[in-house]
Amino acid sequence: MHKPAVCSGQSSPKKTNPLPTFFDSTFEWFYRYAASGGVPASWFGPDYSTLPGKASARDPLHLEIVSHCWNYANILTYQLSSLVLFPPKETVVCMTVYYEPGDKRTRKVLDYFEKQQVENVHWNFCPLQKEYLLRRAIGRNLAARNTNADWIFFTDCDVLFREQSIDLLSQQLKEQPNLLVYPRFHMVSELLPNDDELFTDFTQAGMIRDIDPGRFYREERTRAVGGFQIARGDAARLGGYCGDIAYYHRPVKRWRKCYEDRTFRWLLGTQGTAVEVPGFYRIRHAAKGRKGKAVGGQ
Repeated sequence: MHKPAVCSGQSSPKKTNPLPTFFDSTFEWFYRYAASGGVPASWFGPDYSTLPGKASARDPLHLEIVSHCWNYANILTYQLSSLVLFPPKETVVCMTVYYEPGDKRTRKVLDYFEKQQVENVHWNFCPLQKEYLLRRAIGRNLAARNTNADWIFFTDCDVLFREQSIDLLSQQLKEQPNLLVYPRFHMVSELLPNDDELFTDFTQAGMIRDIDPGRFYREERTRAVGGFQIARGDAARLGGYCGDIAYYHRPVKRWRKCYEDRTFRWLLGTQGTAVEVPGFYRIRHAAKGRKGKAVGGQ
């Protein structure tokens, strides 16, 4: 399928093998130490000072959103629904989702949304082998290296984009000289059990779902972390997502806690710049799909 100009390509990761446990733990420790300032970032990444002081942005701005899904089909439904229910009017969005084809629930959700025609939204669903999907930096790096967008938003499938969040974000990105930004706050749910109606009430026809915003409360951030990392497109293309550190792009046999977030900030030389943008929501869930248990029933 031909991909719109805003979307990244679907190039495949390099075929490598998982590391033995001892070496895996040693590398993890080293890069966590390095990211604390123990080692110069210039040893492991490009010189971002060669980039322009301010990124060029088209009008409308092009934004690629990069998400992953493994056993979180019901939560992913809410994320993709938020773009259908609250489509951007002043931003061109590519919604990239990395998934494992054997995850039948997720495939069902993607098949449904791929048929939804949404103005200014392009679907870009990219399969990865399970061992590559479970290391989040692999998909993020593929998208970063290949993106054609002005900015790229690294998120998680439990993040929703409601109201005017995308357009309000793009307004601020057009004037943003920094390499990395994040929303100063977002709305978050309580830790929801697997039998919560939000995960189980899938009795209506179709898959378009919205949350009750009254169940969410404000949470503030002090740095770009987790599903709220928004990088300039030129910086992403130059350095990828920890792109020169081979350790973060090796497949794994189980989901790895994402310390590469910290490494990414270290390489860019910033904790990120906060922007005031309402409309971002995050669903907290007790059941962990990364441990092999699907969230909710469908």
